[in-house]
Amino acid sequence: MPLTNAEANEEANSEANGEADIETDVLIVGGGPVGLTARALLERWGVRTLLVEKHRELSPFPRSRLVNARSMEIFRRLGIEADIAARAFPPKFGRVRFRDTLYDSDFATAAMVGVDAPIPESPVTGVVTSQDRLEPTLLAAADGPLRFGTELVGLAEGPGSVTAALVDHQRGERSRVRARYVLAADGANSTVRQRLGIETSGPGAMAAFTTVVFDADLGRWSDGQPAGVYFTAHGAFAPLYPEGGWAWFGPTPEDTGGTDWPGLVSRALGPRADVRADVLRVQHWVMNAFVAERLRHGRTLLAGDAAHAIPVFGGMGMNAGVADAHNLCWKLAGVLHGWAGPGVLDTYETERLPVAHLTLGQAVANTRLALEVQSRRREELRAGAATASDQVELPWAEEYFAQLGLVLGVTYRSQAVLSGDGTPPEPAGTSATTDYVPTAEPGHRMPHLWLTPERSTLDTFGEWFTLLTADPVPWERQSATPWPLRIETLTDGHGQAWGLPTPGALLVRPDGHVAARWHDRPSNDHTLHDALGAITATTGRR
Repeated sequence: MPLTNAEANEEANSEANGEADIETDVLIVGGGPVGLTARALLERWGVRTLLVEKHRELSPFPRSRLVNARSMEIFRRLGIEADIAARAFPPKFGRVRFRDTLYDSDFATAAMVGVDAPIPESPVTGVVTSQDRLEPTLLAAADGPLRFGTELVGLAEGPGSVTAALVDHQRGERSRVRARYVLAADGANSTVRQRLGIETSGPGAMAAFTTVVFDADLGRWSDGQPAGVYFTAHGAFAPLYPEGGWAWFGPTPEDTGGTDWPGLVSRALGPRADVRADVLRVQHWVMNAFVAERLRHGRTLLAGDAAHAIPVFGGMGMNAGVADAHNLCWKLAGVLHGWAGPGVLDTYETERLPVAHLTLGQAVANTRLALEVQSRRREELRAGAATASDQVELPWAEEYFAQLGLVLGVTYRSQAVLSGDGTPPEPAGTSATTDYVPTAEPGHRMPHLWLTPERSTLDTFGEWFTLLTADPVPWERQSATPWPLRIETLTDGHGQAWGLPTPGALLVRPDGHVAARWHDRPSNDHTLHDALGAITATTGRR
């Protein structure tokens, strides 16, 4: 018989100091894009991982659709950017359209900035794709062990480790895993978050939706005006793959068991469509909107939807989770390899929790505007209005898809960021603005600049800290450090683009954010050591 929650926790607690069946550095719970990204990042740091996913396979549903430029920069570092782009839609699909029905003309349209065309602020372009196309690429990006059909049913922290009780539902077997840390990426209904008693704040469940995956010949209304999604008065339609397939999503009917799904989709297409949908899959889901009150509980850290459930309108949820993993994994690696102190993990919540709140606020605003447009237009159609009136507020203020400030312009303030010339950090917190203005000040994502026709400044970052300077000699004398560090020599006046004097230097963290900035040569023999020690919570270690 399956264990009750109390029994599972008791089993995990009883084994917290005993022998486990498996030992690993990081147990990743959840096999969606965030968990899979974390697995790939940690493998590159040489960190042992085990990923467990309660479902028996990757999700067959399209789910998340937008991979923004920042996520593609992270995937570029993993070497999979080209594979993702090759299986995605071309840039002309980076647009949303509003119509009464799919076969009507647009009464509003907007481009997804950074997706519909290349942008000078990044070496990559975001893409429109389906999550079931993205996940296999992420899965193949690492070789670490994983277990599908395996659910975490108990969790207990002991001295120096966390013990998890697992159930393999395919084999009916129970096992125990001892990990130094647990990374919970197990979705909005996170088992880990609930077992830890971490509360959430925010609107909560905003609406119940249904996604219907279907085949139909809709090219006559979409080929000439491609889009990643078409919002209509009767639900939204989205092309799934470049070679075909569609999804409709809208409010869940009251009688789901008795619903004629092909008929519902055909009616949503409009009375003049004369198309019968060949329904393949139906999924009911709740659009949640909340942020966890904290992202860390001892040796367990939350990421992705487990940390923040973001409404789908605007396409920010999955991307925020990928950025979580990117922020967290280098810190976990540093602690596990000994060149960072445990205190550096506190900066994960300091830096990413405010981003979650900013993202949630924007997504909730997007959602309310979009749903209001659909509702008002339906009312107008019922009243016999032939065209959309001026009273229908369009669902995009400039912030709707002009999100570069939130995507590329997040500014961290924490103990892992030093202020000018290596001085202690400013008060903790994270900020972002609608407009993105590239800057190499501490806390900001290092701006993209082509160093060669093929190599961006972003390509100099990886599983190490990077020191960018036009005058490397005085810094090279300090380069023998306990921390992974590479010095990149700037030429052709590249530093001038960021107002960096020739003797100065920028220290960039592995996640691409500027950690420290000096306007002159090192002031003493320990300048670089002291800065890295402060950033990694190992001050005093030389």
